[in-house]
Amino acid sequence: MARLEGKIAVITGAASGIGEATARLFAYEGASVVLADVNDERGQGVVASIRDGGGNADYIHTDVARESDVKAMIDFALDRHSRLDTIFNNAGFGGTSGPIAEIPVEEFDSTMGVLLRGVFLGIKHAAPAMTARGSGSIINTASIAGLRAGYAPHVYSTAKAAVIQLTRSVAMELGESGVRVNCICPGGIATPLLANAFASGQEMDEAAALELVKQAMAAMQPIRRAGLPEDIAAAALWLASEESSFVNGHALVVDGGLTGGVQWSMQPPIMRTRTEP
Repeated sequence: MARLEGKIAVITGAASGIGEATARLFAYEGASVVLADVNDERGQGVVASIRDGGGNADYIHTDVARESDVKAMIDFALDRHSRLDTIFNNAGFGGTSGPIAEIPVEEFDSTMGVLLRGVFLGIKHAAPAMTARGSGSIINTASIAGLRAGYAPHVYSTAKAAVIQLTRSVAMELGESGVRVNCICPGGIATPLLANAFASGQEMDEAAALELVKQAMAAMQPIRRAGLPEDIAAAALWLASEESSFVNGHALVVDGGLTGGVQWSMQPPIMRTRTEP
């Protein structure tokens, strides 16, 4: 506890899933947290829960695709706390999908607006407050879909690949001012977002859908369980803390080994059987 004692953190997409888990963990570790989301009822509920547990949290409605909203979010945090130590640009959604020839341009734009422009805007408006103090940690949510093809729809994958490169590029600029910029590449994480996609067209509640998602994902990687929002929150905590003070421009993969290669049990017998040289 207290790994973030006295620090100020802004987290987007904080009303559920990875963002909620991270907000709760950061507050537990001593940070004052500003939660940002478009789901006001759920976001305010998370804030109330954190406060009930003795944590310090506030909520602000923020559409990360709108620059005026993102600027207002940063201004809100600075007005409340006079400084900013960490921003976790985490807000996201599945976005458009389907064959490339069938994707409407407006759906491409709206998907990139949240997944890429939202990260760009978060960095843009957080950077001045951090560089002025000569310290800070900017964390972006990317994805293994930005590293390997075939894990997500075309536009989502493209946006996440761009987030990884944006992270690396900006790290070269802001690192000279003492501000670190890194991203996290989650694998399959059992979140409400994924559960809702899984349950599309089926009659089941979120809890039942999440359980099915966990069962389906448990066999996908060498670590035989589904990834959880708390796994990504723990990675974000490390990147926000002084423990990672020499880490900059890094894409941290948290996927249970999913992208590591062919699982041992699925390799041909000749690979798994010892023979004399």
